[in-house]
Amino acid sequence: MPPHADKQRKRPKQDRAKETRTRILTVSAHLFGSRGIGNTSTNRIAAEAGMSIGTLYRYFSDRDEIVKELTDSLFLQVEDRYSRLLTVAADKTPRDAVADVIRTAVEILVANGPLVRALVADLHFYGSGIPEFEPRLRMIIKLYLIHLLGPTKNVDIDIMALVVLNAGFATALRSVEMEDEGLDRDVVIDNTADMIGAWIASVTEPV
Repeated sequence: MPPHADKQRKRPKQDRAKETRTRILTVSAHLFGSRGIGNTSTNRIAAEAGMSIGTLYRYFSDRDEIVKELTDSLFLQVEDRYSRLLTVAADKTPRDAVADVIRTAVEILVANGPLVRALVADLHFYGSGIPEFEPRLRMIIKLYLIHLLGPTKNVDIDIMALVVLNAGFATALRSVEMEDEGLDRDVVIDNTADMIGAWIASVTEPV
């Protein structure tokens, strides 16, 4: 049984310790993607990473903590990329800005495809972290829309952020498997951006 007394492990400072921690996360992401989260034990992760289970527990107290770390890493990638988008949002049309939001999410999710599929597939029976991911992402999109649109009236920016998230993020999640289904990812992104951009233009009116 894993030790739970020290739930929050200290982050390693030495290069060797950092490399070990990174190896655990890399192996975990691969195994989660190929076997599913629920079917991947910490013993299996340790074995695949070439270390003892005791060594793994020096860095992560259990599988939940590994999943949370991987999910947080996905969010930080999104946050970093969207922060860069904010610097040019004001120069974009709503349609092009939405396309940038979706395309950025797609690039990140496709790059982490196996892990994303595992997180979504195990959502209903395992604490995959996706429910915590959604409100954090919605807040970023809300800030992005405020920056993009400026002062507006008769617009509920919270609802707009939720709509953009639901349509855009759903497209991003589905994009992980679009090419396997014979769909053109860029066409789907452009069509989604066209629809959301047209809707934003129709409901926004400058003050």
